[in-house]
Amino acid sequence: MSFKSPLLAALAATVLAVPALAQEIHVLDTYARSASPTAKTGAAFMLIENIGDADDRLLGAASPAAQKVELHTHLEEGGVMKMTHVEEGFAIAAGETLVLQRGGAHVMLMGLTESFEQGKIIPLTLVFEKSGEIVVDVPVDLARKPEDAGAKGHGTGN
Repeated sequence: MSFKSPLLAALAATVLAVPALAQEIHVLDTYARSASPTAKTGAAFMLIENIGDADDRLLGAASPAAQKVELHTHLEEGGVMKMTHVEEGFAIAAGETLVLQRGGAHVMLMGLTESFEQGKIIPLTLVFEKSGEIVVDVPVDLARKPEDAGAKGHGTGN
């Protein structure tokens, strides 16, 4: 494609960029943990705010720190809480916050390729239906208690 005027080229670039800027996702208060330094699984927790005007969906995640990464939640079956893979992902309505927290929805990392040591940073790529991939650095915090989460008072959007 050839543009005869720099102004026309700038206008075309602006118009073509608008869809990429239309959806806004903010990832806040991230942390990861495992049960022990030798554990083969770990989990990541965070707040995901959709400050855009359109609904979105967290479809999946990936990390070089694990062989397999899935979106999980806890469901009660016969009085027993059971962790389960959520294949359809988690919906995040426009203007809402998805809370990924211990005992609820979370990112499960299986087959850890390195130990989760206090203070270590784990790269995590979140995959959204409309917003695409967002890479976040997730600090390992083995001392954090569930009540320390910044998720208090936030609704979930799954």
